Amino acid sequence: MSLLFLSFLLLLLLGTEVGFAMVIAAWLGIEFKTDRFVDLVMLPTSMLSGVGFYAFVQITLFILAGEIMNRGGITRRLIDFAGVWVGRGPGSLGQVSVGANVMMAGISGSAVADATAIGKAMIPQMRDKGYPVAYSGAAIAAGALIGPIIPPSIPMVVYAQMANTSVAKMFMSGLLPGLLLAIGFMAICALIGRARRFPAGPKVDWRTRLRVSADAIWALLLPVIILLGIRMGLMTDTEISSVAVVYALIVSMVVYRSLKLRELPAILASAGRSSAVILFLLAAAAPFSWLVAESQIADRLVDLIHVISTNPLVVLILINVFLLLVGLILEPLPAMIIFLPALLPVGLDLGIDPVHFGCVVVINLMIGLITPPVGLLLFVVAGIGKIPFMAVCREILPFLGWSLAVLLLVIVFPSLALWLTWGI
Repeated sequence: MSLLFLSFLLLLLLGTEVGFAMVIAAWLGIEFKTDRFVDLVMLPTSMLSGVGFYAFVQITLFILAGEIMNRGGITRRLIDFAGVWVGRGPGSLGQVSVGANVMMAGISGSAVADATAIGKAMIPQMRDKGYPVAYSGAAIAAGALIGPIIPPSIPMVVYAQMANTSVAKMFMSGLLPGLLLAIGFMAICALIGRARRFPAGPKVDWRTRLRVSADAIWALLLPVIILLGIRMGLMTDTEISSVAVVYALIVSMVVYRSLKLRELPAILASAGRSSAVILFLLAAAAPFSWLVAESQIADRLVDLIHVISTNPLVVLILINVFLLLVGLILEPLPAMIIFLPALLPVGLDLGIDPVHFGCVVVINLMIGLITPPVGLLLFVVAGIGKIPFMAVCREILPFLGWSLAVLLLVIVFPSLALWLTWGI
């Protein structure tokens, strides 16, 4: 087992892609497994089984819905809507970025997709208005963090499958924490805007607000349909993702008429590439996580934690400290698939609600996306805006502090995650 982790970490340090590093490390772990013989056919077999879950269809469909939105003008209308309604004070464009990300989060479920879509639209605009470009990137990265927390959420689909719990409950568990994050980020933008005397937004009359809102109403209805479908049980999880795709197509092609039929092949190809990356990570992590489970790490971890404490709150905090360290190295999905088989039994053994546990894990690992020095969202916005990476890292610190505060609140007060799941 030490060979498995050592080879994995060495490959990461050498710059190997995470998916390939897990496959090679799993191959070495199987090849040199000493306690019993394992046929190497286990490697491709477990990789196939790792993506053989019907629930994962949602991942591809939500990514496709997000691609259609970006190409069909829906994203631009959401940004315009946030622009006319969100604060007019100094630093208001930072608040617009966060607000637009919240509305995008109700559709795509992908932090990277949200950061890319909002970043391409907002960073040039904020630069032209005199905002420091590093701050602009940090505000957009922080807002994009909310994407996989507010439903729908790709990481929560994966967790629900691994924990054998309800996808609908997982989706609803992230709504209040996501809104808490958004409120805090907007407050930070307002405070920084006043302190640094950023330019204020122009005054917008009510006629303009109503016109922009009327133009955006079809775009705004999609997250409402998704939330109502989940909360009221009107559709299954997979049906909701299918409805999101069909609705985005109809609105983009028929209502807004900003998407042409000839553009669909490119959209499908782009969504296919994005889906392939995620599904390959899930497939690559399957043999790796099987070896972790085979080594009985979960039993050893339960025994070790029982020695330290049997208080569920203390244990949950210890697990979160561990996951925050993991998030410095690994992206959320590989981290979940590698370590959850060992951590889930610990939570269950201490009576921690699996939905609460999952919400905490997802928030924790999403924080890793904005944690220097390896935060993926920081690299995304730095690349989009051609911003020095370390400058973005400095500007992200206030947003990172609030993210950790929300994580602690959800740990201490489980009702923040569980209140909206009652009755589902």
